[in-house]
Amino acid sequence: MPIRSICVYCGSQPGRDPAYMAAGRALGKSIAAHGLRLVYGGGTKGIMGAVAAGVLSNGGQVTGIIPEFLVDMEATRHSLGQLDELIVTEDMHARKHKMFERSDAFVTLPGGIGTLEEIVEIMTWGQLGRHEKPMVFANIGGFWDPMLSLVSHMREQGFIHRAHLVQPLVIADVDDIIPTILEHGEGRGPSGGEDAVISRL
Repeated sequence: MPIRSICVYCGSQPGRDPAYMAAGRALGKSIAAHGLRLVYGGGTKGIMGAVAAGVLSNGGQVTGIIPEFLVDMEATRHSLGQLDELIVTEDMHARKHKMFERSDAFVTLPGGIGTLEEIVEIMTWGQLGRHEKPMVFANIGGFWDPMLSLVSHMREQGFIHRAHLVQPLVIADVDDIIPTILEHGEGRGPSGGEDAVISRL
């Protein structure tokens, strides 16, 4: 399946480690450099804002999808006007479904409960055979290690059926994310083989 758009899930806060914001900007730059469109939750603050700014400042295209009640919480109406495309939904469910429809791959940067819920839903849909789109945990500074350990534990205890359908890529270096997604979109594995930096959960 050709990769044209990348959905990024991430926090609307900057987090405590400056590396998170830097990773957001770098990922945005990489998305633009590869001629892909960013699809994201529409926020213009925190890591969400960093990713969008990284795309826009490098000539890329951005689709923001945000529910009406979050417009003033996660963004400003002025900054939303800078996006190429803005879709305002009635609720969170419509937002998530629209993001899924518009995206060819999913990347999860550091974030909170909402970010976790979004990628877990995508993993669930993968397990149920609803999609085969690439899923990536951007494991910046080992941020997702506790989550990855929990998923491994659930698999070992027999609670993840059809585990071959739930194999997100775990990538520590943000510069490797888009090239790896594009390789998988063409039906090839990561160049150089899978290792501790680019691995499957």
